[in-house]
Amino acid sequence: MVDRNRLTVFSGSANPELTQSICDCLQIEQGRHLLRTFSDGEIYLQIKENVRGRDVFVVQSTCTPVDRNLMELLLMLDALRRASAKRITAVLPYYGYSRQDRKDRPRVPISAKLVAALLVTAGADRLLTLDLHAAQIQGFFDIPVDHLYGRPVMVDYLSQLNLPHLTVVSPDAGGTRRARATAARLKAPLAIIDKRREEANVADVMHVIGKVKGRTCLIVDDLVDTAGTLVKGVEALFEKGADAVYASCTHAVLSGAAVARIEESGLTELVVTDSVPLAKQAEECGKIRRLSVAPLLAKAIASIHDETSISVLFE
Repeated sequence: MVDRNRLTVFSGSANPELTQSICDCLQIEQGRHLLRTFSDGEIYLQIKENVRGRDVFVVQSTCTPVDRNLMELLLMLDALRRASAKRITAVLPYYGYSRQDRKDRPRVPISAKLVAALLVTAGADRLLTLDLHAAQIQGFFDIPVDHLYGRPVMVDYLSQLNLPHLTVVSPDAGGTRRARATAARLKAPLAIIDKRREEANVADVMHVIGKVKGRTCLIVDDLVDTAGTLVKGVEALFEKGADAVYASCTHAVLSGAAVARIEESGLTELVVTDSVPLAKQAEECGKIRRLSVAPLLAKAIASIHDETSISVLFE
């Protein structure tokens, strides 16, 4: 059991169920705080217990509504810093704005870097996150970053399915490293979908590199947003003769008509985690299977608190 006197875990309003599951794994109570909204939309926050000298973790995915959840996190970090917490770790199961990690067009911000600067300025001494869209985002921080992967959780479940003639598929060239790691764990060959993105949330599938005919295909990605890319990938694989198509992603953003697209597609199952809370429509979708990353995050929090290595959790 973790020392209750030194460790406190607070939850933002983005995903309180995940935080409660983490606390259950750690066998501790959640930290108490007051959160309300003024009539003009401003957020009021107050920490309702003594945190002086404590090791504090704040769990908050910056998912929809992204800006409100981010602001809530920043206010909580600032409040804890001013309350003399010994160390403050921001736990972002889903790091919003991570897709805007470089200046790929004229006169655009590097939003992922801006968010990193805001977190540090607000008071974060450390970051714990899960499946960043681009691993180099860790370099945007001048504080320690522990970057975990949802892959162990996914592989444990997928291994139990015993999918026949399995081929792991990367949805684009940029995700090849992620897909290759999963393929190695599942002892399956790798294929890649070559696509061209003309604008945000719009992707045109070009062709498939690798053998997928007569195979069960597993598309591996870090997140699914509108599901447009995913569905086109599924169509491309079936056109190349795939027998069945599964998919997995850590962050089920599922905005807009994503769930409807998934239901209407030929996809057998989309495996996701609870890093982002699912909307009611997604929870009711028979093609979406949700796994919990609470035990993984709880182990990481315990290791950080005890100052032991967490490298075993990276894979």
